[in-house]
Amino acid sequence: MSNSTETPVTEFILLGFPELCRLQGLLFGLFLTIYLATVLENLVIVVTIRASHQLHTPMCFFLANLSVLETLYTSVTVPRLLAGLLVWARTISFSGCLTQLFLFLSLGSSECFLLAAMACDRYLAICRPLRYPATMNRKLCLCLALSAWLGGFLASFVSMALISRLRFCGPNVLNRFFCDISPLRQLSCSDTTAVEVLDFAAALAVLATSLLVTMVSYAHILATVLRIPGWAGRRKAFSTCASHLVVVATFYAATIFMYARPHAAHSFDLNKLVSVIYSVVTPLLNPIIYCLRNRDIREALAKLLPAPGPS
Repeated sequence: MSNSTETPVTEFILLGFPELCRLQGLLFGLFLTIYLATVLENLVIVVTIRASHQLHTPMCFFLANLSVLETLYTSVTVPRLLAGLLVWARTISFSGCLTQLFLFLSLGSSECFLLAAMACDRYLAICRPLRYPATMNRKLCLCLALSAWLGGFLASFVSMALISRLRFCGPNVLNRFFCDISPLRQLSCSDTTAVEVLDFAAALAVLATSLLVTMVSYAHILATVLRIPGWAGRRKAFSTCASHLVVVATFYAATIFMYARPHAAHSFDLNKLVSVIYSVVTPLLNPIIYCLRNRDIREALAKLLPAPGPS
């Protein structure tokens, strides 16, 4: 087809969940509840950590950063999903789509690096307890957090530069509830072979780097814990990083499934289900996991809550 007959795409249509069209009201209520609960949970964690002096520790500092990040992460996709369910506003401009994709990839990459930084913190706390206070000081914490945020945004520039160079001349329907790399590539009328390979390499670089740091840290942690005499001592040591390990496992499993595959899965329904898990459900569960497993946060939160009045 010649260039003269091609009509550039100026907007995309996000299908969302057309197979559940009769449940739009129920889905809207469900996703709205999840979104509000996610924002409230993370806000409570940030306020609790800031207000409680006993929580001014490196791990809680990283946890506060994670709470802010996940609030932004879910806010990139869920509000537009809610708008589509409520008023059928399913169109998104080309620039809006690229912006949403950039923020989504950047925050996701930042979370990878932040989880790796938290793994390093747990390694130092358990394997090098005597050096931990001096090593993991305020300056190092700030450097690690800033590197995670900036590293995520810089890493996404590669994918965004590649996607922005593609030509889109129709159709313009994305079978997702937000703009994502794989469906965008499939709608392009350009040759996407090189783009797919480079996108895969970029995603693998972010995941491999952060996952390697996390795995090495936990390998050392496991070796140290196993050398502790007695089951009670081992359990106490490992309980300090159990919640982080659960979050890491959930996040990486979903992310690797979606972005570290050389070819997209043929089942769009499966892809959308996994997308809901890591972009909507996981940010809801992470604050609950951390609060339930962290006694210091539970105690600090109990002190901030008003005591019940006399009956």
